[in-house]
Amino acid sequence: MHLHEDKMRDWLVHTRRDFHMYPEVSNQESRTGERIKEILSQLDIEVQDLHGLTGLVGLIRGKGQGKTIALRADIDALPIQELNDVPYKSRHDGIMHACGHDVHTTIMLGVAKQIQEAGLNKELKGNVKFLFQPAEEVGTGVKEMVAQGVLEDPKVDRVFGCHVSPDLPAGTVGVYRTLSHASADRFSLVIEGKGAHGGRPNEGIDPIVAGSYFVSAIQSVVGRNIKPTDAAVITVGKFMAGKAANVIPRQADLEGTIRAFSNNVRDQLIERMREIIQGIQQTFSVRCDLQFHESVPACVNDEDTSSFLYDVAVHVLGSDRVRYLPPITGSEDFAFFAIERPGAILRLGCANREKGLVHPLHSPHFNVDEEVLLIGVRLFTEAVRRSLT
Repeated sequence: MHLHEDKMRDWLVHTRRDFHMYPEVSNQESRTGERIKEILSQLDIEVQDLHGLTGLVGLIRGKGQGKTIALRADIDALPIQELNDVPYKSRHDGIMHACGHDVHTTIMLGVAKQIQEAGLNKELKGNVKFLFQPAEEVGTGVKEMVAQGVLEDPKVDRVFGCHVSPDLPAGTVGVYRTLSHASADRFSLVIEGKGAHGGRPNEGIDPIVAGSYFVSAIQSVVGRNIKPTDAAVITVGKFMAGKAANVIPRQADLEGTIRAFSNNVRDQLIERMREIIQGIQQTFSVRCDLQFHESVPACVNDEDTSSFLYDVAVHVLGSDRVRYLPPITGSEDFAFFAIERPGAILRLGCANREKGLVHPLHSPHFNVDEEVLLIGVRLFTEAVRRSLT
């Protein structure tokens, strides 16, 4: 039932490198979407376009009645300049597949190819949907796909996903029992003061001092307001103010992120930050505008679906190569799928120390051991077979 693995491996590597050379950032994945559509059409798979989105859906309708499972692949890249010296280095200046979405896309296309060309489609009692999702990096893609009904007609019963992991060696898999990723909210803070000469600070209201106090004060929130058994993160990643050494600027702009593993803790973080802002306004006589944007909830996997993928991975790779993982503070908008339907996302090891493939996600040096491609195809093809035959 399997295509010749060497032939499949070559196709996967070629396809992945093509995506890698032409990365596109969130909501601009037009070339990526067209290439996916071209491959699906060549495989004689029904394609469903999405209104106003660069993503799309592929649908394989089984010969018999049964459940519908969905396989999700995110397709966007990051605004990072690639520093790898490889023949397939990004051709788009300042854009790179530094999070492995080129791998995820290729794996799910490989599953589609395996199903069609090895004849598994003739045995399916049910349907397979391939959800090629844009804008994962900004946390909006899944919400927009769900709003357009990708989980309906036919109604999806289970959703599977994957993400490469440089924390695991290639050939191994990590599964989450339930909680896998933290919630994530991006926040912005505008502090308005009063500009003045740097030598006469008494004539102005310094937004830099107020902003510095904010950065210092929020460090106590996690340590003193959140239970020690609850994990949380508040990080300020942007602080911009002023253009000259001897001028107090009128305004400071800050941005950051908060992460939590429960909605209760998330709400505590937001409430405490707002209280701190009220105090800063009174103390420093500044005006503050604190906003929260692009919220992604904590990703909670369905335990039965996770257990199913665990068993599939053990069957494909052996029990010594599969393990359960603790949750991570990264975010994942797969969470929106997992809210709507039973779902699970697993981690595919992609590191290889002997090849120097050890760099973290979002690094300009990130790369994968391409053996992960065939492993991913084998895993999710087996998940389809067990689900629908």
